[in-house]
Amino acid sequence: MAGQQTAATTGLTAAQSAGLKTPLALTMAAPKRGKAPRHFSDMTPEERVEAVTALGEKPFRAKQLANHYFTHLTADPADMLDLPKASRDHLVSQLFPELLTKVRTMEADGGTTVKTLWHLHDKVKVESVLMRYTNRSTLCVSSQVGCGMACPFCATGQLGLTRNLSTAEIVEQVRLAAKSLADGEIPGGPTRLNNLVFMGMGEPMANYKAVMGTVRQAIAPTPDGFGMSARNITVSTVGLVPAMLKLAKEGIPVTLALSLHAPDDELRSDLVPINTRWSVDEVLDAARNYFEVTGRRVSIEYALIRDMNDHAWRADLLGEKLTARGRGWVHVNPIPLNPTPGSIWTASDPAVEAEFVARLRGHGIPTTVRDTRGSDIDGACGQLAAEEAS
Repeated sequence: MAGQQTAATTGLTAAQSAGLKTPLALTMAAPKRGKAPRHFSDMTPEERVEAVTALGEKPFRAKQLANHYFTHLTADPADMLDLPKASRDHLVSQLFPELLTKVRTMEADGGTTVKTLWHLHDKVKVESVLMRYTNRSTLCVSSQVGCGMACPFCATGQLGLTRNLSTAEIVEQVRLAAKSLADGEIPGGPTRLNNLVFMGMGEPMANYKAVMGTVRQAIAPTPDGFGMSARNITVSTVGLVPAMLKLAKEGIPVTLALSLHAPDDELRSDLVPINTRWSVDEVLDAARNYFEVTGRRVSIEYALIRDMNDHAWRADLLGEKLTARGRGWVHVNPIPLNPTPGSIWTASDPAVEAEFVARLRGHGIPTTVRDTRGSDIDGACGQLAAEEAS
């Protein structure tokens, strides 16, 4: 996975440890599965009107369908009582193919963290994690089936890349989570989905078009979208510099999260193989550019791995590299590694973690240790999918 997040930190199995320096080119050559059928949420509002009229219906039916889907969070024709039954059955069958089928859920934190394994139309698997807090709710979505970035401590990275998700396959993760919250299925009573993070399976920047298509629908006012705030959406990356530069020009103030994991090229090239293409300095320059263009502070994600990247001198080096690019533009999130079963790596000792954080703060870098929700439900993205495949 690209971004390390509360329920999505990962680990390396012993059998996989020998593949520490797996060539990136090998992971990028994964076979493609069948393309997802076109869905209502793959379309622009104008395309929805065209699709509806092509099916012999009046243009205003498109707005009615959008209202049901994005406002009422339903694609069930039985809920669409403002449409004639024949019309709604026909429109739903043609425009709302079933894209996600729930296979398995796991709960933690008293049911306020729910991890779901989905089967897609071609039987491949992805995961999403819904986390409810006291004053907000967050959904961590997947953007690819597997991942081609080959980070050796990441469960998803060890699956390799199967295919990109379509816009609709990502949007459906959002809708279903929002509906679960609205229906009061998560303890605490009915509520709204507040935050969206692209930190699940896959590298979001490697599926740029679908990810941005999802972002645009997430922030579009109802009934053309979910009406979320762009400032409550986080897009993560391991450092695909051209895509980072492109994102800065979108004019959409999402939060950019850079999964760094090491401040020196020697180690980072082992932990994040794409670093052999774009170095630490290049990705930090691109991150700083994002701040300069958008005014949005960048998050640096740093999975703390015991005796691997948690040395005090590395904290100092990271602090120096960040402050050399100015003040006030970045926030660091150290994340205790959530290892997969059989992992040869594990989280840093608490005292070492505390020293790492203190060193960064000593450089004037705002630093917050990320909560590791879901560690008791195979929290690392890719673990459920890997289990199902084994």
